[in-house]
Amino acid sequence: MTDGPAPADVRAIRVPVGLVVLVGPPASGKTSFVQELIARRQIDAEAVVSSDEIRAELFGDPPAEADRDAVDARVFEERDRRIVARLAAGRSAVAESTNVTPQARVRLLAIARRFNAPVTMLRFTSDITDLLQQHSERRRPDVTAADVRAYAAVAMREASADQLRSEGAAAVHDVPGRRQGVTPAEAAKRFSFC
Repeated sequence: MTDGPAPADVRAIRVPVGLVVLVGPPASGKTSFVQELIARRQIDAEAVVSSDEIRAELFGDPPAEADRDAVDARVFEERDRRIVARLAAGRSAVAESTNVTPQARVRLLAIARRFNAPVTMLRFTSDITDLLQQHSERRRPDVTAADVRAYAAVAMREASADQLRSEGAAAVHDVPGRRQGVTPAEAAKRFSFC
């Protein structure tokens, strides 16, 4: 687990081929981090399985008004299908969604077990002030400040490093961000994907 900025001479954290689960509330920097990994060619774009992108593909951006539970069920069914395809081919999959509750993670862990794939969880922790600032910069009408606060509270309660390890994560690493004075590009440099 990382605790803030690492000295320049520290080796990158190695993430093995398998399932990489991003864990953090909206506006915590998950998408920006993944975009930097892709830009640096540390992962290929197809490795990223984003619930937001799937929702936009299937239902429009922003999604058309529909039964939220049915929409979510369809989005996560498609997410799981894409992750299964990657893991079955022996390739990594990066699950980019909030994943702050044990219920959200249990499905992902079950998929990884089917393929004997190690699970690396990357935590995105931010204080509420930083989250709300980042949220206001994103201008996403489908996520409110109240949503950000609620997800952050759940993450604090249910996504500690110890909790994630107890659920079956092979490794848990904190991804530094604004609170530590680290940009997404700088954070991406700290990881190496095998």
